[in-house]
Amino acid sequence: MPYPDPLSSDKPLIVYLDVKSPYAFVAIKPTLAMIDRLGIAVDWRPLTLDIPSYLGSAKKSGGKLVESRRSASQWSAVKYAYRDARRYAERQGHQLHGTEKIWDSSLANMGISWVNHRQPQAMADYLAAVYPRFWRRDLDIENIDTVIACMTAAAIDSEGFAAYCAGEGREQHDALQAQLLDAGIYGVPTYVFADQMLFGRENLPFVEWYLGGRVGAAPDIALAL
Repeated sequence: MPYPDPLSSDKPLIVYLDVKSPYAFVAIKPTLAMIDRLGIAVDWRPLTLDIPSYLGSAKKSGGKLVESRRSASQWSAVKYAYRDARRYAERQGHQLHGTEKIWDSSLANMGISWVNHRQPQAMADYLAAVYPRFWRRDLDIENIDTVIACMTAAAIDSEGFAAYCAGEGREQHDALQAQLLDAGIYGVPTYVFADQMLFGRENLPFVEWYLGGRVGAAPDIALAL
């Protein structure tokens, strides 16, 4: 099923995620809790970040840096991002280890699309099968068999997923990515609803207030656990 417009959906809320984003990882738990309280259907979509385009690239081996194409300021931004996200991951009971390379997360992200269109009720289980293991450095998200194994663990029917990733799914994924920046969507998690588009889980109180009927004064931002 194609994505007709990055900002449009037949569901009240679109949530953009990337498996390789630490900020998306720590947003999963509070986002799912909010969705459960609201009792709404959600359109989950992938945003596969092009990290080298704005933070440079680097690679480690055995814990040692073996390749770097980052400036000092880019390294500072990366280190802060991990330190910030790690605090919240640990408070949620998760481990968050910095990655040793910049991963191509498109296969795991196409898994988000697959589940969204075929078994949306299993999305929480898919995310639980992928995110924590990846951030423990225990999951090769560039391996199609590994992604399929995650689906199996989440009781998701993966028959045809490999062909989907090689054909229709890849075309849909790449076409969506090409539209996101022009639509103003640049990071994850991003929440799109009504005429609103908000980046970051700190906006979840407002998202819930708005979709819950806008009763009372609009809440301030907060970093929900």
